[in-house]
Amino acid sequence: MIWDKTTIDMILKGIQETFFMVFISSLAAYIIGIPLGIALVVTDKDGIKPFPALNTFLGIVINLIRSVPFLILLVMVTPITKAIVKTTIGVKGVIPPLVMCAAPYIARMVESSIKEVDYGVVEAAKSMGASTMQIITKVLIPEAKPSLLVGASISITTILGYSAMAGFVGGGGLGTIAINYGYYRYETEIMFVTVVLLVVMVQLIQEIGMRFSRFTDKRIR
Repeated sequence: MIWDKTTIDMILKGIQETFFMVFISSLAAYIIGIPLGIALVVTDKDGIKPFPALNTFLGIVINLIRSVPFLILLVMVTPITKAIVKTTIGVKGVIPPLVMCAAPYIARMVESSIKEVDYGVVEAAKSMGASTMQIITKVLIPEAKPSLLVGASISITTILGYSAMAGFVGGGGLGTIAINYGYYRYETEIMFVTVVLLVVMVQLIQEIGMRFSRFTDKRIR
C-alpha cells in the first residue's frame, strides 16, 4: 500500500465522516432517548406518576427495536431512511438507522441511571410540594448526572461501533474504508490503521465521559 496524499486524504475524510455520523446520531438519539427513559421511570409502578399501561407499551416497543441487530434494522428501515434523507447510502443514509437503533438503548441507559437515585430524595421533594416536572428537572436528572455521563460515554461508543458496521452497505466513514480496502482489496495496512483509529476514538470518548462523570459526582468531592 502506497501512503500517498490521496490515501491520507481518504483516511482524514473517513475520520471526519465518522465523527459527523456519531455526533449527529448521538444528539438525535439522546433527544429521543432521554424523554423515553424518564417516561419509563415516571410511569413505573413505583414511579412518581404510575401508568402501568403506558409503561408496558413503551417497554415492549423499546425491547422490540433493541432486539433487532443493527445491520438488519438498517435494511428494514430503508424506505423510512429514503423518505427522511432522500438516500440510503453514504453518511446521510446511515444516520436515521443509527438514531432508531440507539434511541431505545439510550432510553434504557437513562432509565437505569435515574433509578439509581435515592428515593428518599424524591420523597423529600414531594413533601415540599414539588411538581412532577420540578422533581424530574431539579432532583432526578441532577442527582443522576454522574451515572448519565458514564452511560453517555458507553452509548456513544456503541453508536461508533454501529457506524463502523454500516461500512458493509457503503455507509461512509472509517467503516467503509476498512471494508472496501482492508477487506475486499486485502489491504491489511488500511484495515490496521482504521481499527487503530476506531480504538483511539473509543478510548477518547470513554476518557472524556469518565472525567466529566467524576467532576460532577458530589460523592467524591
